[in-house]
Amino acid sequence: MKNNTLRPLIAAISAATASASPAFAQQTDPEFEAIEEIVVTASYRASLQRAQELKKFNSTISEVMTAEDIGKLPDSSIAESLARLPGLAGERRDGRTSGLSVRGFNENYVATTLNGRELLGIGDNRGVEYDLYPSEMINSVVVYKTPQSNLSLQGIGGTVDLRTIRPLDNTDRVIAFSGMLESNDLNSANPDFDDEGHRLAFNFADTFMDDRLGIAFTVASTESPIQEQQFRGWGYPTVSSDNIRSAANPDGNITLGEGVAEDDADGAVLLGGHDSFARSAMLERDTLSVVFQFAATDNLTLTLDVLTIDFEESKVFRGIEEAGPEWGASSYSIDRVENGLVTAGSFEGFRSVIRNDAEVKQGELDSLGFNVDWAISQDWEMGFDIAHSESKKDIVNIETYSGVGRALSADQGPSASYDFALANDGIVLEPTVNHPDYADPNLVRLAGPQAWGGALAPFEQFDASTNSEGLGQNTAQDGFVNAPEFEEELTTLSLSLTGSLDVGIFPQLHLGLNYSKRVKDKVNTGSFLTSPLWPSDGAIPEQFIVGITDLGFVVDSSILAYDPISLYNSGYYIETDASLIETARGGDTYKVEEELITAYIQADIDTTVRGMALTGNLGLQVQYADQQSSSFDSVIGEDLFAQLTPTSGGDSYVKFLPSLNLSLEFSEDHFIRAGAAKVLSRPRIDDLRAGSSINFQFNDANIQESSDPNNSAWSATSGNPELRPNEAYQLDLAYETYFADVGIFTAGVFYKDITNWHVNAQQVQDFSEYLIAGYHVDSAGNLPSFNDGAVSSRADGLEGDMLGYEAQLSLPFSVIHESLEGFGLVTSMAINNGEFDDGSRIPGLSEKTNQVTLYFERGGFSARISMTDRDDYLTERPGLSLALTPEVNNGAKLVDAQISYDFADAGIEYLDGLTILLQGQNLTEESERLFDEASGDGRRVTRYSNYGANYLLGINYTF
Repeated sequence: MKNNTLRPLIAAISAATASASPAFAQQTDPEFEAIEEIVVTASYRASLQRAQELKKFNSTISEVMTAEDIGKLPDSSIAESLARLPGLAGERRDGRTSGLSVRGFNENYVATTLNGRELLGIGDNRGVEYDLYPSEMINSVVVYKTPQSNLSLQGIGGTVDLRTIRPLDNTDRVIAFSGMLESNDLNSANPDFDDEGHRLAFNFADTFMDDRLGIAFTVASTESPIQEQQFRGWGYPTVSSDNIRSAANPDGNITLGEGVAEDDADGAVLLGGHDSFARSAMLERDTLSVVFQFAATDNLTLTLDVLTIDFEESKVFRGIEEAGPEWGASSYSIDRVENGLVTAGSFEGFRSVIRNDAEVKQGELDSLGFNVDWAISQDWEMGFDIAHSESKKDIVNIETYSGVGRALSADQGPSASYDFALANDGIVLEPTVNHPDYADPNLVRLAGPQAWGGALAPFEQFDASTNSEGLGQNTAQDGFVNAPEFEEELTTLSLSLTGSLDVGIFPQLHLGLNYSKRVKDKVNTGSFLTSPLWPSDGAIPEQFIVGITDLGFVVDSSILAYDPISLYNSGYYIETDASLIETARGGDTYKVEEELITAYIQADIDTTVRGMALTGNLGLQVQYADQQSSSFDSVIGEDLFAQLTPTSGGDSYVKFLPSLNLSLEFSEDHFIRAGAAKVLSRPRIDDLRAGSSINFQFNDANIQESSDPNNSAWSATSGNPELRPNEAYQLDLAYETYFADVGIFTAGVFYKDITNWHVNAQQVQDFSEYLIAGYHVDSAGNLPSFNDGAVSSRADGLEGDMLGYEAQLSLPFSVIHESLEGFGLVTSMAINNGEFDDGSRIPGLSEKTNQVTLYFERGGFSARISMTDRDDYLTERPGLSLALTPEVNNGAKLVDAQISYDFADAGIEYLDGLTILLQGQNLTEESERLFDEASGDGRRVTRYSNYGANYLLGINYTF
């Protein structure tokens, strides 16, 4: 049984603060305003020293990262740098570190702010993609692992505050330029994509009017390539032993190779099919960040922040999709069986689907913030902040099918013929002499070679009666395009008051009031694509052919490559609106509106206990939330088209969030820190949608089900606009000792008692009223005899807990011996044990994460090598119709390195300010490998992705 002793403790804190006056909000933590007062030189060790000083004097349990110099973070991206902090872990997505987990919770449950203001992402949900923000614009980052009441935003995992430079805090003029060339060691397999890119950035900061006006801006432009080789296994069916050819069964379609007995094959499993792709991508991102500060008087400072980001990520996925033995091949042989798994053989009889797919993701983010800081008197200060942000993202994800001719046509070409062998990274296919040449433009036809277009049944224009060939709707799908659109707006207002309290152990009081309004819209659109030559087919139009794509990582052959985006944009295809017949699209088109009013009161603590300094804070947040959603209920009507009925819903409520932070310096530079708080994360936005969809699975096994609602052909899904936040009580205890300028050792333990989490709830419903005779039938035309099915939605009520341990060591080797000056080590580890009461996993939790960095700096030369190692964790990937689908990632061990030289120590005057550097990322070419976990057999690979290593060569010049 779960230990709930935390709840009375937090309740006692709440009682102690509940009678205080109404709260107000403050945008920044004054404990970190002294960042520019630390005198250091521009180096990796300097960044460690700055971060260590800030961490030391903070009253919360936190982690801090600072730039080596303006526009120069220790790594090439924010995400990579943050992933090296103790208790944090990065997540690679499509080969690039983008996601971030804090204490075992992914970014959807981590609050992210920019200069204290809530930050919008351009993703599907609340989570921020950290690689969207160029490292050149960030001056420091503070990760609050324990909350304090004057933070404008909090999450169950923690709060990440990204901070840009404040020019009036540093009155020296700074003009800096950086440029990098980037290259991936996987040569682009796609002829229309490059494997090289670049990064350019310019930083300026200066003060004018006797240091009363400060201006800082960053301009950054990036083109970053990614290459991927991906294999995806469909599953591992059992060999149909009844079809093994023998004297008693001469017509069997399975032959056994030499040395393979029937007993070996009986009950064995084998790969049922695959799709394998060579993916190339290019991320283009342009960023402008501007800060204006004006000290109108000695007591009044005005700050204006402007941020605009435009990005476009273009991808192509070219490969083959093939059903193999059992699931598509007309015949096959088994040549080797090892411990119940067929590891070698051959198959033929399936007509491969050649895929030329692509995606273009375009987004923009604009943010404007204005802040007033007014020292009312010597003891009291007031702050006012107003900000507005907008983001937009459009995706065009297109699939195009080609092959040896249209499915079921009389003149369709030959089928595939392979010898195969399983490998650690999937499968190795060796075409036989009878295998078609898929790179031959005279053979490849722009038409679906498989009859997978049954969803087009309601559209009479594709009926078999319309053509002499007798080809029907199931042959009319030659591609598909998903094109969701997202728009989001966020407006925030904050008022804060900070002043002297001087009551006992409480020297200072913080009051604040925060208001925010967030609106997110999603329109889920898509279309079936059909060649205008249907029911016939034709060659790929010559103007769109770009060459061939080498698939040597999986098969010793190539495929014809053409530009699917240009082909689609030319208007070549007949488009059929998928939302007319796919109910899930209407149910996933929504608007969510959210208004929050947060008030707080916080009293700082500063006293002594038996001569030992005790600092901290005690506070209470009161949060009022009003959430509303509008969407559609969607079901197939009598005309076989989707019927949409507008629907809406919502709720409002109040939450009380007490917090206590204590820091005891029991000996010089030795600290014990403790924290207790109630924390929450707002519900995922897609879970708050009001819409629902009723679905029917056209599968004979489901239609013929007689009693199990979970296996019925009928089902429904819906959101829940009445969801409450995810909530937890947490308790923290940590020890820190600072033994050198860049020497620190910390160890801590924390516990989170999760009192509310969202769970997939199911109830049984009778769908008889939606039954359409002649449509909801099996392949023999029979109606389902059982019309009950499961309705799935998100609900409150799941509980769980987590116990975590963290440790960090930053060790300059000079403390061991002076001859080791310049050498050092930074290492950390985290162990998290936790799950929900139903046994399900916490999203983002890895049981173990470790990082080690070895560095050397002396005489302008700098070198470091870093390793991060993360255990498996629960994440999500885009699935059918780009819907986010849960997936267990097996984690990774990544090795990065950097060497650089700063010419300031070279004695060459005109090179003073120049630094050259070389970075290598993923030097061991760590791949992602997933297997069939239910079987426990690591040989049954379900996905394998190889991204190769990435290299950057660059310069930084500071004038």
